[in-house]
Amino acid sequence: MPNISWNEIKHRALLFSRAWATSSSEAADKQTFWNDFFNIFGISRRVVATFESPVKRRTGTTGFIDLLWPGKIIIEHKSLGASLDTAESQAFGYIQNLAETGRHDEIPRYVLLCDFRRFALYDLEPEDQLGLPLFSHLRFHKFPEFSLAELRDHVTDFAFIPGYTVHKFALQDPANLKAVALMADLHDKLKAGGYIGHDLERFLVRILFCLFAEDTGIFEPDAFRLYLENRTQRDGSDLGARIAQLFHVLNTPTEARQHNLDEALAEFPYVNGQLFSEHIGFAEFNMPMREALLRCSRFDWSRISPAIFGALFQEVMTDKERRHIGAHYTSERDILKVIKPLFLDTLRAEFSAAKTDRSTRRAARLDELRGRLARLRFLDPACGCGNFLVIAYRELRQLELDILIEQHGTQQSLTLDEVARLSSLDVNQFYGIEIEEWPARIAEVALWLMDHQGNMRIHEAFSQPCLRLPLRNSPHIHVGNALRMDWNDLLPATECSYVLGNPPFVGKKEQKPGQKADMRHYFADLKGGGILDYVSCWYAEVFRYMQGNTRIECSFVSTNSITQGEQVPVLWKMLLRGGIKINFAYRTFAWISEARGKAHVHVVIIGFSFRERNNKTITSYESPKSPGTTTTVAHINPYLVQAADVFIERRTRPLSDRAPSVSYGSMPIDAGCLIFSEEERNMLLSRNPDADRYLRAYSGGEEYLNRTHRYCLWLSGSDLSSASKIPPIMLRIESNRLYRESSGRDTTVGLAKVAWRFGEIRQPSSRYLLIPKVSSEIREYIPIGFCDASVIASGSSLIVSDADNFIFGILSSRMHTAWMRYVGGRMKSDYQYSAGLVYNNFSWPVGISNSQQPTANSQQPTANSQQPTANSQ
Repeated sequence: MPNISWNEIKHRALLFSRAWATSSSEAADKQTFWNDFFNIFGISRRVVATFESPVKRRTGTTGFIDLLWPGKIIIEHKSLGASLDTAESQAFGYIQNLAETGRHDEIPRYVLLCDFRRFALYDLEPEDQLGLPLFSHLRFHKFPEFSLAELRDHVTDFAFIPGYTVHKFALQDPANLKAVALMADLHDKLKAGGYIGHDLERFLVRILFCLFAEDTGIFEPDAFRLYLENRTQRDGSDLGARIAQLFHVLNTPTEARQHNLDEALAEFPYVNGQLFSEHIGFAEFNMPMREALLRCSRFDWSRISPAIFGALFQEVMTDKERRHIGAHYTSERDILKVIKPLFLDTLRAEFSAAKTDRSTRRAARLDELRGRLARLRFLDPACGCGNFLVIAYRELRQLELDILIEQHGTQQSLTLDEVARLSSLDVNQFYGIEIEEWPARIAEVALWLMDHQGNMRIHEAFSQPCLRLPLRNSPHIHVGNALRMDWNDLLPATECSYVLGNPPFVGKKEQKPGQKADMRHYFADLKGGGILDYVSCWYAEVFRYMQGNTRIECSFVSTNSITQGEQVPVLWKMLLRGGIKINFAYRTFAWISEARGKAHVHVVIIGFSFRERNNKTITSYESPKSPGTTTTVAHINPYLVQAADVFIERRTRPLSDRAPSVSYGSMPIDAGCLIFSEEERNMLLSRNPDADRYLRAYSGGEEYLNRTHRYCLWLSGSDLSSASKIPPIMLRIESNRLYRESSGRDTTVGLAKVAWRFGEIRQPSSRYLLIPKVSSEIREYIPIGFCDASVIASGSSLIVSDADNFIFGILSSRMHTAWMRYVGGRMKSDYQYSAGLVYNNFSWPVGISNSQQPTANSQQPTANSQQPTANSQ
């Protein structure tokens, strides 16, 4: 084995890149450049390779190879900016010349081209292309080209130079979802084999750490993969035991290990006494399971952000499980919407002010800011896989590094110990609560891996390795129900700086028994508490927690429904009267998920605290998927607009005497038995023309907006006898009777006696206005129209009886539409009109004379003519 570690090689590569950053002349610097290049790997160039090696051409002339290591590599070098295509032609021409002159032993496997700033490496014998004709283009594998500055990241491509065994890798794929799919496949195979529960979860987290560690310098490159390939049987029969042995070694200090330990195991470092300390049963592998693990090990995990590990959790859960606990993976983009206004923007502004300070206070201000970063404590009380904590830690480590560079420059003179002590931030500043163990374990390892990435950036900046092995600090991730524990037991409020996260999204109708019990725990004594979304529990609990330290600031991603409609006065009256202030807000926007089977959710972000900020911001979106526009405001109310804290509560009667009453349409309560599609109606009438007298046009929001047609059976008591003589109608009535009798609800069972009619009838006897209950947010106006009394309005619409053109004009106005947008509810992002909140609370204009009102003879829009389509605005 080589006598130089990969950490040392990467360190030397970094120094090499900096030393040669300005050279450009092939004639002047080529030989020194390549002597230094080989020294990166602890190799003396003159021992293995020669410059200007002569070779005979077909023409009889002699060519000179810039550098040849016989049987290993040929290098063609050009001056800065010269064409690497020319260098490629020369190099492959020389290889052909070596073959033609019988120098087969000198034909290299690798070709390297360079112009001081760019490198292009070729492997002429990729393992999956053996046996193809020499120089067939299919036989070549060209590695991705890279710059001199990127040499450190690509130095493992040259593993053959120091003598490391080279194996075929899967193509480098930066796609996070591929990594997720690989781990999900491994999870599924292990689970199918009977390896389940806590052991499986802890096992996979350790595997994740090992995969990441071997690609990022914690382990030697490929150490884990080579151990799996070279020390285990192909059928997988001994793999579980071998991995258990590796876990034991990773948990054992080097000095305490047995002296005759397998050299492949002895190379692994001591990690710590927690990640690998717990004894778990080992998995029994077979060949497909072993192959699944090997596929994971061949992927380049260095390109994966630890923050994406949340998608891994989402990937291995079924859609049903995800809905039950309300889990949704938040994208990095949306996480930054939380942490930037919550704390990062302020800290960045302080750093900018400190580094531009030209007074004697400059150094002290930078030191003070660094010290404050180390004292911050963060709590995510529904942390899932830790995405918010991981991104927060990454951004803080980057800010700390920027401060360090400002203080020290990029001094090459700092010693290894000095660099190791530069960072004061650590994973033990982060706290999380998660009800499921599997994501909690991922959160722990993701924070450790993000810590290592931060250490690598320090290495790059100060040219000294910065490793924290063994791991001395751990993140504080507690497995439990955050709504049934005192958060102070995990992190006393007096020590907490910020609370942030993405509590579960579960509406009232989707709540499971345990979640309903949580709701009763918080809101049993709150009038109207039963209508709240599950996320409201976290607002109630953080409100209680922040009372122990009014300096804490909080920001949650939440379902947009808690800032709309009837939930607003119930939840926010309690919070605001208790002293909470809203400091920033993102109005409804579309959720972005990295996971497969993306969640279709519309959310808001709310930042709040007991301490009121001077500069508040609202970010608004023209549509949920459009770019946001941020404005600075003096005050933000619970509807997330700049206005006073006014609460719109449900009313049973209109606020204005001028407004006629409004009601919902009729409800059939029939499981579809009384409703006919246009095709069903036509089929019925083709055989029973007399049935037409018992059918009415049936219109709700869907039919009105999209110009579709449905019909309903509409009978009076006197019609029943004659209608019963038509078999298809009688069959419908009988089916409805059976449905109602078996419903289990007393009211519905009672309706079985009148199975021929609608369960709730609110049909007006004269012309009326129809308002769809739900319509698209892209509409400029609320789509409404007049309907004849013969058209039966369904329960998906509201009806205004005895309406005239004046009523129509007011309800169609921009003023009424704006009112509806702000106080109405939403179905996802679509507008949800309601009688009790929108219509009955609307303030109608007064003092309108008869001459100013439209006449009864004015043209009237109807539900059957000039209806807006679903795509109209």
